[in-house]
Amino acid sequence: MAAKIDTEASSSSSSSARDNRGESVVVDVGRRRSSCGYCRSSGRTSVAHGLLAHSITADDYQDLLDRGWRRSGSFLYKPEMEKTCCPSYTIRLKACDFIPSKEQTRVTKKMQRFLDGIFEDKKSKPLAGEPSNSSSAVKEISLASNESSKEECLQILSPQLDNAVRTLATSGEIPPGVQLPKASIKRVTHNKRKLISGSEGLLYTSSISFQIAANIKRSRSDERNESKTMRHNTDSVELTSEISPNVIAEKLACLLNQHAEFSGLIIRPLNGHLNFYCDPKLLPSNKKAEVPVGSKHNHMVNNNIHPHQKRRRLEIHLKRSSFDPEEYDLYRRYQIRVHNDAPDQVSESSYKRFLVDTPIMFVPPRSDGTVPSCGYGSFHQQYVIDGKLVAVGVVDILPRCLSSKYLFWDPDLASLSLGKYTALQEIGWVKENQAHCSNLQYYYLGYYIHSCSKMRYKAAYRPSELLCPRHYQWVNFDIARPLLDKKPYVVLSDFATLQSGESSIQVSSETGAEPQLQDSDQEDLVESPTDEDLVMMEPGSEGSEDDDSGPDMDHVSSNEETVDGDVNSILIGLNNIRMKFKDIQHVFGPGERRYLELQLLTYKKAVGPVLSERMVYLLG
Repeated sequence: MAAKIDTEASSSSSSSARDNRGESVVVDVGRRRSSCGYCRSSGRTSVAHGLLAHSITADDYQDLLDRGWRRSGSFLYKPEMEKTCCPSYTIRLKACDFIPSKEQTRVTKKMQRFLDGIFEDKKSKPLAGEPSNSSSAVKEISLASNESSKEECLQILSPQLDNAVRTLATSGEIPPGVQLPKASIKRVTHNKRKLISGSEGLLYTSSISFQIAANIKRSRSDERNESKTMRHNTDSVELTSEISPNVIAEKLACLLNQHAEFSGLIIRPLNGHLNFYCDPKLLPSNKKAEVPVGSKHNHMVNNNIHPHQKRRRLEIHLKRSSFDPEEYDLYRRYQIRVHNDAPDQVSESSYKRFLVDTPIMFVPPRSDGTVPSCGYGSFHQQYVIDGKLVAVGVVDILPRCLSSKYLFWDPDLASLSLGKYTALQEIGWVKENQAHCSNLQYYYLGYYIHSCSKMRYKAAYRPSELLCPRHYQWVNFDIARPLLDKKPYVVLSDFATLQSGESSIQVSSETGAEPQLQDSDQEDLVESPTDEDLVMMEPGSEGSEDDDSGPDMDHVSSNEETVDGDVNSILIGLNNIRMKFKDIQHVFGPGERRYLELQLLTYKKAVGPVLSERMVYLLG
């Protein structure tokens, strides 16, 4: 067959199509079916068009992303939206427009407290080299001891109260702009206890609730005097109108009892005061009260008992995709403990195939601002705390975006919400690098599946856009959401272009509000914003229910944008030469040629006319 090819024509065609970033070479494997990795309903299947990429340029993969494609290792796949049980929409956000929610802001502050050594969670295990958190290790200070012991006790309690006040403010319970007073806790003397009803065991008290209420009142008075119009949501207005020292004291007591651990202490609100009592059950009746003020694993106590304790050091390293035994060990623990994979399923070879192998050709950095300092390609972003690897984000850095592919993290640090934290870091990376590489503007979060409640967390990164599966236009999520509430598959751009009065489906009045997630979704998935089950079976893998690798006329007439039936300009690769189909078709018989034309038309509709003439369609 090769002997009949005009090599001069092939040589000129090939040289004119190439540039200094290399060439994309793909094998079309046709339709792939597998059991759905999202809904996991019996008998439901995921359907996608598949390509096996020998190599692909960063520019070509960027354009494929913008047509709904995604990769798993070197396997590229695009869901057939009308046939798959869980339609998957590519989702992205413009990094410079990103507005963090209150919850996302809390995640950043929580990580900072952890690094400062003032946040510990009893469910978390210590990092390597850190002392074990033993609940039996309790520091006790006697009331009958000297003044320095009493002062040490107050120094331990005051930061705990300060932390609770800050938490109350960041959660929106205290209106924005109100000055937060410094926590002040006083010892209650024996004479004062005699004057207070029910004061048995009362050790310390704080009037901070009165100070906060006064500052709120003063802030509102200043606003009225200056005739400023402040914008508060309904909840904030209601809280401001009802807040009082009693309410504040109750909220602070609740926070302290829930999130801080005071061994032997009970915190109760009383008439606006915050009182600290010694638990009578823990004290012998014939002894003077002793105050156990906190276990070692309490974050504030630990920090103050050891004032010279070294802060934790977080380092973030971006390295090109390659096999790292430490990363694999972390991935294995993550898959087994978080996703309940069987140990024999998490092999080194499957890890390499999924998260290390990449067809994207590396593009080195350029000084002209067209390529960032790390270059284009596939990378692993490592998060290291005090020398220990705690999370790895697998990402592709492309001409217009950072595409987040997968994340795995240390299960012992689940309380740190590493999924959210790393997503915020990746968004920040795009913002930072856009200053030097202006085309790099977007953060891609993979697929958004509205019909799968566990995938809706991605819409919490706002303002986001979904890709229309037919016309490949980006549609604001606030427009798309009410449409997807009614039907899992929607041609989004058709509705986005209609005037409000022309469509029977109206845009939700909740536009601008944060998407509502079920509590279970919030707890289960926000930890891993790029954590997608691999829904498409790779070629040759076990479990493929149907291998329709031949041409599919249903797919040819699918709902994508109109594509003409001319396949003559598609770039073909055969025996190390590159030619357009029109220059090679004479080597095939009529039947073979017709069959190949149908395959090429399917391929052209899947990747688009431009890419079909730019990427090499490999034969043989």
